[in-house]
Amino acid sequence: MPSQLQDALGMFAFLAVELSALFIGISLLVGALQRHIPPSRVEALLSSRRRRGYALAAGLGAITPFCSCSTIPMLKGLIRAHAGFGPMMVFLFASPLLNPIIVALLVATFGWTLTAIYVLAALLVSLTAGWLLQTLGFERFVRREAKEVTAGCGARNAGNPTPAASDCGTSICSSEAMVNSSASDAPASSQSSSCNSNPADASPPGSGKYSGLWPEAWADFLAVLPYMILGIAIGSVIYGFMPTALLEQYAGPDNPFAIPVAAVIGVPLYIRAEAVIPLAAALIAKGVGAGTVLALIIGSAGASLTELVLLRSLFRLELLMTFVAVIFAMAMIAGYATFLLV
Repeated sequence: MPSQLQDALGMFAFLAVELSALFIGISLLVGALQRHIPPSRVEALLSSRRRRGYALAAGLGAITPFCSCSTIPMLKGLIRAHAGFGPMMVFLFASPLLNPIIVALLVATFGWTLTAIYVLAALLVSLTAGWLLQTLGFERFVRREAKEVTAGCGARNAGNPTPAASDCGTSICSSEAMVNSSASDAPASSQSSSCNSNPADASPPGSGKYSGLWPEAWADFLAVLPYMILGIAIGSVIYGFMPTALLEQYAGPDNPFAIPVAAVIGVPLYIRAEAVIPLAAALIAKGVGAGTVLALIIGSAGASLTELVLLRSLFRLELLMTFVAVIFAMAMIAGYATFLLV
């Protein structure tokens, strides 16, 4: 067997076993946490306009692992519940980037230093951008029709392309059920919901709080498995066959101009982080700069063309372009911080 093919197969097997075990393990942990913090509780907490809402939004975004597109149903519920605009935007920025699965994969693949830069850049930019957008009055760029309350969970605006929540475990029904009650600061336990679809809120009699945890984690794993295998396969091919000299020349650690290029490529790209992380590992192994790789991960995980289309139904163009600019700035900051520090 040629040494290049052997290297590629070895990398594929290593990444497939390591990332699969990590994904399932962290999914079980996060599933247990979500039994205690269902989507309806997230909305009730973020409906407060107090200053603590910013830190709370970042924290809740970090423990609710949504992909970028399936964050939209909860965002819609927050808008209709009159959540604080700044905390709501912090949640939108942080949720797809800081979830424990991505952080665990980053630690296992790149180590603590790069992961710390990634987390700090995502956290600080999310908090700063949310506060600035609130201060500058960007709430006026939320579409008026997005704030309208429907009669019930079954009612849907004809032109609303909000996706089903099954992709990442989000509950659209619970998002809208909180509209009439979560504008106040009352505890979520005292607020009723006639159509709460979260398993933690509607467990059948006799079932434990953690029943169904393994099937849900396994279903989540199977849902992302094709993306993960694709990313691992591409990364393994790059690791085994791509000429090292070529990548070092155009995207090596000494080329700072590769960072904005990676950010521009990553933002419109719809690649799940579970797929781009193994791809990034192969790029680093071949000599691509770590800053370039972080910019690519943040850009691709933080925004996508699909997400932008969905956000267009909630945001006017000014806010939509600002959202893209924040993700691009976040990718650039992480990339150049890595370039200077690592």
